[in-house]
Parts: sequence; structure tokens; C-alpha cells
Amino acid sequence: MDGQPYADGPEVTHASVWHQIQREAAEAAAAEPLLGALIHAGLLHHRTFPAALGYRFSLKLASGEMSEQILREIADDAHRREPALAMAAEADLRAVYERDPACHRLMQPMLFFKGFQALQAYRIGHWLWDHGRRDMAYFVQMRCSEVFGVDIHPAARIGTGVMIDHAHSIVIGETAVVGNDVSMLHSVTLGGTGKEDGDRHPKIGDGVLIGAGAKVLGNITVGRCSRIAAGSVVLTDVPPCKTVAGVPARIVGDAGCSAPSDMMNQILGLEGIV
Repeated sequence: MDGQPYADGPEVTHASVWHQIQREAAEAAAAEPLLGALIHAGLLHHRTFPAALGYRFSLKLASGEMSEQILREIADDAHRREPALAMAAEADLRAVYERDPACHRLMQPMLFFKGFQALQAYRIGHWLWDHGRRDMAYFVQMRCSEVFGVDIHPAARIGTGVMIDHAHSIVIGETAVVGNDVSMLHSVTLGGTGKEDGDRHPKIGDGVLIGAGAKVLGNITVGRCSRIAAGSVVLTDVPPCKTVAGVPARIVGDAGCSAPSDMMNQILGLEGIV
């Protein structure tokens, strides 16, 4: 990373990522002229990474109830006040690029991957929530659910370097906590177990891999670097560095590697055969 400051913002460390995205975008526009307008509007037109993020947020979430201009002003204000938003977005972008075999260029998640886009929209909603703008945060949540099929409560706390692959039917509840470098696939639920109030949602440790369709329910802890097999229903705490599977889920072995969320290995070994 070159650490050069943007002309219209505070010093950041993601300038080289933005330069690479713009190089990829120029090549893509030349190779596919029919997408030229989309690529120029979404990437090449913008001087900075945060500006492009704000544009995409406003374009995707705008509706007859809230204009693109207003949403763009909200996003730009959030990024101006909180540079960590763009830093988190860069970490998420790198996570997708490094872990998803379908991602061959950094520009792809920015333009085409709804998991990345929904996560950045959540980050704006969470910023609004933390600054007391609760109703606007709920609006962002509603539009994310309608547009992306991803329903993340704005009060949930999500770390950086997170990949949500495919991202269809993701639900993350109000008091859920997701650590850094977590990977999850489609149809994952981090939910409650009933009508109880208060702290009622899962706490997911760093480096955890959550397979497609897994349901993690209640105020339980999933230890760092664990694996949750696809389709599992997790109702009790999971120790660090373990693999759980089944309905209800039980421990079927060790995680099998030091970084499950990076390796993305969802095949159970012999220890998982019953």
C-alpha cells in the first residue's frame, strides 16, 4: 500500500487498491463497450474509493421514497466523518478477491457482487445507528433487504475482512457480533430463539467459516477459527478451532486448518462421518 492521501479526504492507505480498480475498469470498458457507461459512472468517474462506494450505495438503494441525491449526501458525509468505513470496505474487498474463486478482479465486487455491496450499505446504516439516526438506519436496512435480499440489523456489530458469498437470504440480528476475517455463504441466519429481549443473538469469533444454510441461534459464542457445516443448526457454544455439523449441531472434529475462513474448505473429513 502506498499510503498516499486523496485530494479531497484524509490520509488513507487504500490508494493503491483504488488505482488497481481504475486500471481494471478502464480495461473492462475497452473490452466491453456496452458496459462502458456503467463502468464509467460506477468507477472511472470518481476520484476516490470512498466516492465510488457512496455512489454505488446511493444508486442501489434509491427509490421513490428516498432520492439518490439524498442517499449520496448521507454516504459522503459518513465517509468524510469516519475514514474507517473505507478501510473496512478495502478489507472486505480483499477478502472477496482472495477467498472467492469466482472473483478475478477487484472491480467485480464493487459492481456485481451483492454480498459486498450489502455489507457496505450495512456499514453506513451502522454508522447512522451509532450517531443516533435510528430511523434512517432502519430505512437503509429495509432497502438492503428489498434490493439485495440481505437483512442485517444496523445495531449488529460486524468486523472487517468479512466475505458474504452469494449473500442470498442472509439474516443477522440486532445484538449479533461478527468478528474479523469471517466468511459466510448464502442463507445463513444469526438469529434469536424466540421473543426474548436484550442480548439474544450469536457472537461469532474471528476467522470463522459458516456454511450455506447454517442457522446459529441464541446468545451463544462460536469460537475463533471454527467451521460450521452447511445446513447445521447451532444452539450451543462452539469451542475455538472446531468443526460442528448437524441438527442440532455437534462437534465432529477439529477445524482442520488454522484459518478456515481463508481456506473455505467446506468438506468434512473422516471425523465428520457418522
